Amino acid sequence: MRVAQLGSGTPEFAVVAGIHGDEPGGVRAVERLLEQRPAVERPVKLIVANEEALERQVRYVEEDLNRAFPGDPDAETLEGRLAHELANELEGCLTFSLHSTQSHAEPFAIVNGVTEMARGIVPQLPVKSMVEAGPFVEGRLFTVVDAIEVECGLQGSETAAENAYSLTRSFLTAVDALPGDTVCRELPIYQLVDVILKDGADTYEVFVENFERVDRGDPFAAADGEPQVASEPFYPVLMSSNGYQDVFGYAAEKLETLSSGTAAD
Repeated sequence: MRVAQLGSGTPEFAVVAGIHGDEPGGVRAVERLLEQRPAVERPVKLIVANEEALERQVRYVEEDLNRAFPGDPDAETLEGRLAHELANELEGCLTFSLHSTQSHAEPFAIVNGVTEMARGIVPQLPVKSMVEAGPFVEGRLFTVVDAIEVECGLQGSETAAENAYSLTRSFLTAVDALPGDTVCRELPIYQLVDVILKDGADTYEVFVENFERVDRGDPFAAADGEPQVASEPFYPVLMSSNGYQDVFGYAAEKLETLSSGTAAD
């Protein structure tokens, strides 16, 4: 784990990249900030988390780090020990965690709950939507620290790296660590309600777009050509044919839409 800091004093904020080793865009954004070293008005901690997985260009070495929190210093896995170390490093910091995905090109935020903090900060970020993790929080970073996760774009793409940098600067501006103004956006809010499992197969297909409503009776995916049909309406989130080994993605419901003025109230 690599830890650096902008500004002097005890940081109240942290930016974390490289929780997954196959998501290099956030690491590039952190490295860009370290090269530029912008003058910050409040100190910020910058962390590249799973360096070994990044070096191997794999999601994780032994265990998914973002399912391993709070971790344990005596854990059997690298990521289990790293989760404990990272949680300690982030203690007391509002944390901005950078990710990328194989399922959706446009940035969106994931939060543990639609809290006052989330309502205040997320609409100031250049994201298209906010997703509440609902029941799917076990082992994730935001179970041990106040955090906003952002999916910056498609894994390995130049766009994801650019988005990660833009999102990070917007976050730091929103929390008054960097000077400047942000733009409050109107954001739909979704809540994850179910996981969509994959049947064992050689080939998978997805027929729907993330965040676009799927109606009851609509085919939304297939395993070896056998279609899966929606039993109830839902909004797909993180849906792709190859993003996860055992699941297509998640089913969500739409909760509300934050107006462009909500965050500033």
